[in-house]
Amino acid sequence: MRYDAIVVGAGHAGAEAALALARLGCETLLVTLDVKSVSHMACNPNIGGTGKGHLVREVDALGGQMGLNADASLLQIKMLNKNKGAAVQSLRGQTDKEVYHENMLATLRATPRLTLLEGECEDLVVREGAVKGAVVSGATYESEVVVLCTGVYLSARTITGEEIRDAGPYGFENSKNLSAALVAKGLPLRRFKTGTPARVYADSIDYSVMEREEGDYDIPCFSFLTEGKLLEQEPCYLTYTNAETHRIIRENIDRAPLYNGTIHGVGPRYCPSIEDKIMRFADKERHQIFIEPEVRGGELMYVQGMSSSMPKDVQERMYRSVKGLEKVRFARYAYAIEYDCIDPLALSPSLEVKAIRGLFSAGQFNGSSGYEEAAAQGLMAGVNAARYVRKLPPIVLRRDEAYIGVLIDDLVTKGTNEPYRMMTARAEYRLSLRQDNADARLTPLGREIGLVDDYRWEKYLARNGKKEAIRAALKRSVPLAEVRDLFESKGESASCGMTVEEMLKRASVTAADVLTFLPEELRDSDLVGEVAVEVKYGGYLGKEKRAAEDARKMEEKRLPADLDYAAMENLRIEARQKLAKVRPLTLGQASRISGVSPADVGVLITYLLKGNK
Repeated sequence: MRYDAIVVGAGHAGAEAALALARLGCETLLVTLDVKSVSHMACNPNIGGTGKGHLVREVDALGGQMGLNADASLLQIKMLNKNKGAAVQSLRGQTDKEVYHENMLATLRATPRLTLLEGECEDLVVREGAVKGAVVSGATYESEVVVLCTGVYLSARTITGEEIRDAGPYGFENSKNLSAALVAKGLPLRRFKTGTPARVYADSIDYSVMEREEGDYDIPCFSFLTEGKLLEQEPCYLTYTNAETHRIIRENIDRAPLYNGTIHGVGPRYCPSIEDKIMRFADKERHQIFIEPEVRGGELMYVQGMSSSMPKDVQERMYRSVKGLEKVRFARYAYAIEYDCIDPLALSPSLEVKAIRGLFSAGQFNGSSGYEEAAAQGLMAGVNAARYVRKLPPIVLRRDEAYIGVLIDDLVTKGTNEPYRMMTARAEYRLSLRQDNADARLTPLGREIGLVDDYRWEKYLARNGKKEAIRAALKRSVPLAEVRDLFESKGESASCGMTVEEMLKRASVTAADVLTFLPEELRDSDLVGEVAVEVKYGGYLGKEKRAAEDARKMEEKRLPADLDYAAMENLRIEARQKLAKVRPLTLGQASRISGVSPADVGVLITYLLKGNK
């Protein structure tokens, strides 16, 4: 009953954490309340999205599982923001939620050194400020490392109007005892809320009056290991709320748990319930509603954009007011769910709990929302828990290295008062952190850590070698006649021949336009597209690189772990309090803490220059 590591919770965070630990050689126990909930998609049946697609690509580049699992269960895939710049383009895939769950469960069960156990983690064993194990359904399991990935299960309750149940998502059992045990050990918990829309029967929908939404057939999938494109895709459908929908909601707003005081948890700002949308955006005449399949050829559809905790009778009226849903039949009503999570300011950048050595946490327990944010944190928590066991220094990704670095730094440095969602706007170096170059940025690190196996590494080297060959081929000169033919079709002018690279610098010339100027063996539209971005945005990328190098100087200036901020009289009182709470590792981290001004950073710089200890 002794393990190198114990992971509590087998959702998207827990699965990645457990796989990372086991693959790095740790005998790992993965505890779940119910194996049916392993990587279960309790909310939207899709992976990716704006900013989130970047996280999936990064998890994959480091040797994680989410990208591969998503590709094996895809029903549809799209590139969001296709008509915008490369920095904000993100993959979003509709998945078969049952296949996704089954594949991840099979992967966990087939992984050496990984044991999956059904049971409830009721307490942690902590001695002298360090974790020593966990109590699971009355039995004690010893370990020097525990990773908490409890998702939305801690003291969870689901709410549909006046109907309140002590339960986890989708009717699964909740965790009843762990919250109190964590509070007793000094962990600062808070209450958050999220929600999900109804599931309705596919044969009760009139698709003919909706807009058909197809996927993209010419784009790559999530994993860098997946060959080819997704050619068999299922459509989604778009419809809208209307004045009648809004009237029904407004007239019943006093019965909305979100507005009558029933719900106490803080909900996600960027994924509000339909009643919250109607009340907050009263000037909007309609809101988008997407009808999405949950499984291939299944009987249920997911009503994206209509999350609610309204009573069931109100839900039936407001759903049936939507065009195409007039005769819809319900299989599962929408609900809100409240749950306990930790204040992420209690965590170090390695995702270790500051107050208890060897205790790590990831996912929605850390105050984030979304499967992708959870998987990214789970991977890093698993990696750092394994390094803790091996007495190696933690891996902390910088903000200029990965969206994962931005995600974790935001949580542990700035904290969050609502479920945190990743967006491209949060990344100050987003042009450098494109999803297409995630492997170039992170696969060498994944290899160094030990998660990137020989097969992935060989694929990476081959892909990287082909990109180098494309870069060299772009230096080839093209005669004026050939240049003029292309430029005239683009409304451009040319007075002399030029290299393919110089042609690409014209705004109207795309990667597809120059494929014929390259050797046949290098005409890979995806790879040429990646190299073309480097060419077109070379100047901006250079500026980002210099800015990142300047910021790195701040990150390299470490602050003493035992620095007495209260005694630094030149710091403002608010800064002393915030610095003492977060205890930043570096000057750069200190500068990003809310409430710490540039003047306060100047005081810290002066302190370091004086060589104080």
